[in-house]
Amino acid sequence: MAPSRGQPSPAAPAGTPLAGVRGVLLDVDGVLHVGMRPVSGAAATLAALAAAGVPYRLLTNATTASRATLGERLRGIGLAVADEALITAPVATAAYVRRRWPRSRCFLIAKGDVADDFRAAGVELVPDEAADDRVDVVIVGGAEEELTYERLNRAFRGLLDGARLVAMHRNRAWRTAEGMQLDSGPFVRALEEAAGVRAVTVGKPASPFFRQGLRALGVPAGEVAMVGDDAASDLAPARRLGLRTVLVRTGKPVSEGDAAHANLVLDSVAELPAALGIG
Repeated sequence: MAPSRGQPSPAAPAGTPLAGVRGVLLDVDGVLHVGMRPVSGAAATLAALAAAGVPYRLLTNATTASRATLGERLRGIGLAVADEALITAPVATAAYVRRRWPRSRCFLIAKGDVADDFRAAGVELVPDEAADDRVDVVIVGGAEEELTYERLNRAFRGLLDGARLVAMHRNRAWRTAEGMQLDSGPFVRALEEAAGVRAVTVGKPASPFFRQGLRALGVPAGEVAMVGDDAASDLAPARRLGLRTVLVRTGKPVSEGDAAHANLVLDSVAELPAALGIG
């Protein structure tokens, strides 16, 4: 579970990349698990953070399950994570749409029970079968096989009629147990190109998403480490906000250019406690 504030800080040796870090943001897919198989040592790392009183939050672009379902799944594979420790792109997107365009009618392209997060936020969703209904906002999340021609074409027509385009994230791909898999980012770009619009991105790499994580930690940016497997989506935006950055090799392939965005490169999150001076 996410630890409470006000407990002892880690003691990474002075002069090391994570010296002075008192809070941690972690990506989930590719960092704590791959294809819902926990990374070796990930559970022990979360336990070490909690035992040392290091507050952490999981900042995830996972968009194929509601926050409640994702929390249940993570606990089911042995990762002791409270729902409130999860900051998800669907929850953030629902809050953004509700705040920015209240009373809007939204066409959501996503899979799983992500729609629950939007309904809980009071966002009105237009059902698939209501093909002729007005659409004010098109929202694209992790849809995988739900990204059918019919849904994309309906979104395209809505955009031509003036609807806004909102992307939960712009990830191009992610690693699964079966290998790399295409994500929804390229489909967002296709809709932009086809309709001549620009999407608002709410999840990573959008800066407000990281700021939400910082607010949840209550720790200054310079004393927070962002741990991720994607240099473009996880590390580069965190670095611009002044966070320390840690790149792990368990997710996406790591190039020399990717490593340049990191203060520290680890083989896996299992090495994080030692780098923080707590293990």
